[in-house]
Amino acid sequence: IQSGSDIFRVFCFFDENKLVVVGHGFQKKTQKTPEKELERAEKIKHEYYEEKKLNKSK
Repeated sequence: IQSGSDIFRVFCFFDENKLVVVGHGFQKKTQKTPEKELERAEKIKHEYYEEKKLNKSK
């Protein structure tokens, strides 16, 4: 996503091919995505599914 001269990357994923879940975004400063941002995206996705699993068992 570009806003003026700033470029942002937004991480999202599909839940059961029905819902787009937006995890987080960050401002890009280089071509390569920082490893910490990839790890953060994976953590958010994992936490989402864990929370969903807990809510189903209630």
